[in-house]
Amino acid sequence: MSENTNESAGKCPFPHGTTPSESPSGNCPVMHGSNTSDQQAPQDWWPANLNLDILHQHDRKTDPMDADFDYREAVKNLDFEAVKSDLHALMTDSQDWWPADWGHYGGLMIRLAWHAAGTYRVTDGRGGAATGNQRFAPLNSWPDNTNLDKGRRLLWPIKKKYGNALSWADLFILAGNVAYESMGLEMYGFSYGRQDTWHPEKDIYWGAEKEWLAPSDERYADVNEPATMENPLAAVQMGLIYVNPEGVNGKSDPLKTAAHIRETFARMAMNDEETVALTAGGHTVGKCHGNGNSDHLGPAPEGADLHEQGMGWMNHTTRGVGRDTVTSGIEGAWTTNPTQWDEGYFYLLFKYEWELKKSPAGATQWEPIDVEEADKTPDVEDPSIRYNPIMTDADMAMKMDPAYRTISEKFRDDPEYFSKTFARAWFKLTHRDMGPKTRYIGPEIPAEDLIWQDPIPAGSGDYDLAAIKTHIAASELSVGELIATAWDSARTFRASDLRGGANGARLRLAPQNSWAGNEPNRLQKVLAVLEPIAAESGASVADVIVLAGNVGLEQAIEAAGHSIKVPFTPGRGDATQAQTDIESFTVLEPLADGFRNWQKKNYIAKPEEMLLDRAQLMNLTACEMTVLLGGLRVLGTNHESTPHGVFTDRVGALTNDFFVNLTDMAYLWHPAGENFYEIRERKTGTVRWTATRADLVFGSNSVLRSYAEVYAQDDNEKKFIRDFVAAWTKVMNADRFN
Repeated sequence: MSENTNESAGKCPFPHGTTPSESPSGNCPVMHGSNTSDQQAPQDWWPANLNLDILHQHDRKTDPMDADFDYREAVKNLDFEAVKSDLHALMTDSQDWWPADWGHYGGLMIRLAWHAAGTYRVTDGRGGAATGNQRFAPLNSWPDNTNLDKGRRLLWPIKKKYGNALSWADLFILAGNVAYESMGLEMYGFSYGRQDTWHPEKDIYWGAEKEWLAPSDERYADVNEPATMENPLAAVQMGLIYVNPEGVNGKSDPLKTAAHIRETFARMAMNDEETVALTAGGHTVGKCHGNGNSDHLGPAPEGADLHEQGMGWMNHTTRGVGRDTVTSGIEGAWTTNPTQWDEGYFYLLFKYEWELKKSPAGATQWEPIDVEEADKTPDVEDPSIRYNPIMTDADMAMKMDPAYRTISEKFRDDPEYFSKTFARAWFKLTHRDMGPKTRYIGPEIPAEDLIWQDPIPAGSGDYDLAAIKTHIAASELSVGELIATAWDSARTFRASDLRGGANGARLRLAPQNSWAGNEPNRLQKVLAVLEPIAAESGASVADVIVLAGNVGLEQAIEAAGHSIKVPFTPGRGDATQAQTDIESFTVLEPLADGFRNWQKKNYIAKPEEMLLDRAQLMNLTACEMTVLLGGLRVLGTNHESTPHGVFTDRVGALTNDFFVNLTDMAYLWHPAGENFYEIRERKTGTVRWTATRADLVFGSNSVLRSYAEVYAQDDNEKKFIRDFVAAWTKVMNADRFN
């Protein structure tokens, strides 16, 4: 039969339950693996439904590597010297398709590394460079990342050469380090070990705006009060890494910009000195690009045509490379020698008075008044042509804001101190989301322990485990007290930046020992029993807290009529108060914990949404979230022993009663107040139990109900216990990176 009959020509060859007459002239009526058609997704039809996608991202099916591939082991075999040698060569090995400014790619590679790392925000630990997610939308197409796609393509030959032993995530940051080294700065250090993801990170909330660079007002209660920026956001506008270089909402006002810089950098874990160092150090080299018409630029990578092969912002109308490149729209360099690490930034900033000008692309920028010819910047292609240096509103803030000015003058007067401060701040910027120092890999790991690395002394497993368990079991602490304390110790773990967790036993230190969610009175009661046991046995308090949770869990399993041992791995250490940055740890405080049916107060976000967020930060799957919540309810671990969601008459026994009773049609569910429900017997109307939204969502949401039904089945009581123990052990060991 002919492959091009009149009957089949131009039609989609796959049956979709539609007839040709339902499809417009030969077009396929259904999308094929794309999300660009008019077809509505379930979330579009019912936007109020809980979207579980963030718990399902990075499925193993998206990973092209072999199942047994371990990048952190593979990178240890990398020829570290050869990689750096190749990167040094790349910096001045200009390529015609994207020629380097002044014959040096340093500025581009530093911006690539900076914008990979600079998305980190301390509030939820999300963003940052640790996953190489700049390769994917939306980051690869942010307006602030214009032309960084060129930097990634320039690095491709090196990535291709070293293959699986060098991740994109490591390469991005290493390229920035080598760029600085090649221009004369002594770096503080570098660690390998960032493992690439293979799918956009949908869990990161970048803002609710529907357009790029929407006015800042949309993410502030009052744009004149930077602290009112919506949490957990850090950047001032959609599509920016930090602040608008032309000023708040594009209107120049250096003092107002300074206030926004201070808030934004604080949300990225930087103090004033680090902020000035990073701003000045980032602008000591490289340049801004705005010598042309931005209207000539094509779409960003995600919107570009197929033939652009993932490249964006292409200029097919006029020359768009070299001196004619358009990126931010601002045009010029900050210093006289933009490929050298020197004191030029502060020298020019303080030497001249500056006035507002317009770039060729129409952007607002500052230029010096009556600048000397020797202080001008050479053209990127012809050094005989010289231009005025420039400053942005952010740079002028370093001069006009009193606190920033004091620091800037100190750096100006002590260049060596500036260089060292910048190198340390850069290391923090690029390593903040890598977790503790014990995870660092490679020959350039700094020897110094830094407070932001959350140091923890090494622990020991040389103690009598059985004797400790016996001692704990003989105490008068209840199953709920033992389990809740271990849970509170471990639940602070954030997979986003590998902070928190049970290791270190910081539960007993400020600020955690006074957090409302940790029930300070109950906590002190439990610690008063466990700390002497730790001291007497030689075990760490961290180990004893987790072991106590396991003891309580084994008692609960036995009370349910089963016998299953809960795995335990010793070796946790105990941090000291001096090793704990109180301000830094404050952001880890849980504002809600649906697993213990608690919220600090009512929030705009629904309780089930806050539960989902915590589960994702703890690196739990939807199924693990389900089994843990159902088990913790019947174990009696609710905050302040509230009865909500405790659908059992056997509190303290690890039964599947939560799921059995949740799915039992003998009951009716009635709203009885804000986030409060009554579960009544259908026949009599008697109130049997009470519940919150965090309970009933497991019967309401179709996906979560499917899991709840599995655990409610008569033949799955033991499966429920096994799955709970596995998920519990995962939480207790989440921060055990060795």
